[in-house]
Amino acid sequence: MSAAWAERLKTKWGIESNFSFWMIMLTFALAGSSITRIRKLFWPLLGFTDETSMWIQVPTYIALIFPTYQIMLMIFGTLTGQFRFFWKKEKAMLKFFAKPFRKKP
Repeated sequence: MSAAWAERLKTKWGIESNFSFWMIMLTFALAGSSITRIRKLFWPLLGFTDETSMWIQVPTYIALIFPTYQIMLMIFGTLTGQFRFFWKKEKAMLKFFAKPFRKKP
């Protein structure tokens, strides 16, 4: 059986099966690993070195890598059979980020 932390996450996320839980964990691991490799490939192409200021690297990371990570979550979520879970989380995140741009009545 799963550890207590896994049971808490399953409850929080509304997941009933251990298999689905571990497929979601696998999806996060695959997406995270892929992003680190993508960053290592693209950073030199953008001309970034160890001397490049963090004030340049961090905004670039947020602008390029963060959306790529979201796409990777959807791709790997689909491959692991967890598309619905990740699509639900993606929609919630997009609503959160869109909130400041909505017109107020």
